[in-house]
Amino acid sequence: MADNTITVVGNVTRDPELKFLNSGQAALRLSVAVNRRWQNRQTQEWEERVSYFEVVGYGAMAENVANSVQKGARVIVSGRLEQRSWETENGDKRSIVEINADEIAPSLRYATAVVTKTPRAEGGNFQSNDRPAAAPRSNEPSSYAFDEEPF
Repeated sequence: MADNTITVVGNVTRDPELKFLNSGQAALRLSVAVNRRWQNRQTQEWEERVSYFEVVGYGAMAENVANSVQKGARVIVSGRLEQRSWETENGDKRSIVEINADEIAPSLRYATAVVTKTPRAEGGNFQSNDRPAAAPRSNEPSSYAFDEEPF
């Protein structure tokens, strides 16, 4: 069974962007910088590399993250990698690999947090429209994908 699950821990590089799709579903986009630091064994110098990950989330989680996380916050993101393609107004083809988040949470390694539960829908179950089942294929219309180019 193939699996492309990913978990990253890093800092939010800009305030999360929240918008609502035509269906009314909340959609979130944010970017996370992950720093990797190591000591070069030959030179004994410390070296560092930064990787940037675009993250998308949907539904109640998107709204909760937008209300809870700001630029600079250290977060833990767990989800799956997905590639999305689109065509610009000029007809140029573009694509991006994003993390489609299952969970986004503040890291408590260097901070504290106060958790406030949000009310659930009647029945207390996860809403089926809170998260898309799969990413759309580039040639298929989607009611939950961002309608235009990435932010």
